[in-house]
Amino acid sequence: MSGERIAIFAEGLFESRNGKAAHGLIRYGEREVVCVIDSTTAGRTASEVVAYARRPVPIVAGVAEAVALGATCIAIGVAPAGGRLPPAWKAALLESIAAGLDCEAGLHDELRADPDLVAAAAASGARLRDLRAVPGDLSTTTGEGLRAPVRIVHIVGSDCAIGKMTAALELTDAAREAGHEAVFVATGQVGISISGWGIAVDHVIADYVNGAAERLVLEGARRGDLLIVEGQGALQHPAYSGVTLGLLHGCTPHVLVLVHHVGMTHIDEWEHVAIPPLDELCDLYERLVAPIRPARVAAIALNTRRLADDGDARAAAARIESATGRVCDDPVRFGPARLWSAVEAALP
Repeated sequence: MSGERIAIFAEGLFESRNGKAAHGLIRYGEREVVCVIDSTTAGRTASEVVAYARRPVPIVAGVAEAVALGATCIAIGVAPAGGRLPPAWKAALLESIAAGLDCEAGLHDELRADPDLVAAAAASGARLRDLRAVPGDLSTTTGEGLRAPVRIVHIVGSDCAIGKMTAALELTDAAREAGHEAVFVATGQVGISISGWGIAVDHVIADYVNGAAERLVLEGARRGDLLIVEGQGALQHPAYSGVTLGLLHGCTPHVLVLVHHVGMTHIDEWEHVAIPPLDELCDLYERLVAPIRPARVAAIALNTRRLADDGDARAAAARIESATGRVCDDPVRFGPARLWSAVEAALP
């Protein structure tokens, strides 16, 4: 993957929350992003359309323009409904493959399971990379993760798609700046695309989610002495609580960091499921992980995107910090230093 020049395919969705893979690749990825493909916002730059992206990557209308800019790989950077590959997107992938571009995707519809894409890749020599593909030899946990010579920080949340990966990446950078051999441990396809390794646990057989998390800990321990494990879902989420609990138990954390989107009172698209007070949610996470290894929620990372004014964002953080007794800050808006100090102080 190193040395690739990426064109991110985000047709019609780059501005939306479904474009978080594209946004993360641009902001945190180590590979060069030469352009975004999205005809609806073409002619602008990524940072003009989504400030979080932070970089002025050009947005173009189609594959031909990406090829002209020197792209060597097209990466799907948005999440369509159900993780399925829409027919119109398949046409764009076939055009890319015919031009010799490798293709990368984190869809539930795997590229290497599509006969048309496989045949096209064989003809052009292009490579197909499925980020959600998981090892075939996963199993249940063995307890070996508890003995790994590494300290583990796990990022958890009050809902899905609120910034758990972002908080993990920001804390990883802060830990490295503090002199630690910190490793970002990806548990989803976006994180894998950014870091180049990991396991997309939402594609793992339910019985093996804990085992997949343990395997990531053991692999991470070979890469560094401090692991920042990306979280998925939320404990009270009606659809995704299973993967949340599997990660929580499987990665055997020493410290937890809770992520919350300011202003959200209910699970998105589940209006009958309230997000409990954050001190109660912290207590819930701590009680559920305690039988495996006691771990405290040392800090709360906020997503304050809904608040236009920095003063309002700081006031919200202060209120939550006072209510929970935990350091609280927005790592994107104000930097991760305060959060990292709290995490570092809680490490064994």
